[in-house]
Amino acid sequence: MSEAEGETERGRHETPTERWDRNWTDIQQELRIVQTGTQILAGFLLTLPFQQRFTTLSSGERAVYLALVVLAVVVTIVALSAVASHRLVFRQRQKHDLVRVGNVILIAALIASALLFAGTVLFVFDVVVGDVGGVIGGVAVFLATAGLWVSIPLALRRTSRDG
Repeated sequence: MSEAEGETERGRHETPTERWDRNWTDIQQELRIVQTGTQILAGFLLTLPFQQRFTTLSSGERAVYLALVVLAVVVTIVALSAVASHRLVFRQRQKHDLVRVGNVILIAALIASALLFAGTVLFVFDVVVGDVGGVIGGVAVFLATAGLWVSIPLALRRTSRDG
């Protein structure tokens, strides 16, 4: 049975083109969510140098801070690359290629976001409670994020299909 027939049997009555359109819309919505969260975090990071206490940071803390700013920019650029790709292939009948690339872009943005979140916690905890607290906080957030973002989808894959 083809993939399109399988979709029809599971209740979706859509053409392959409609399915690609729906998949692209899903990717766009997910990218919006990633972008919103990371842009708020990037905005927070950009305000820090203008705080009085910023001048008391160690050179290591400043290096972590700068790495986080670069990572926030990377997440934004990666997420926006889906938009750029869409613009450049607009009306070229390549929605299927766009969905495939968009999926890779979204996964890359999620990985970079997980690093950004963990790094931000590491940085804040380091400044507030010290090096060890920073490392523990950052690692805990990274492991929790990876656990949730990997274990839930894997558990869903093992469950029965919609039907």
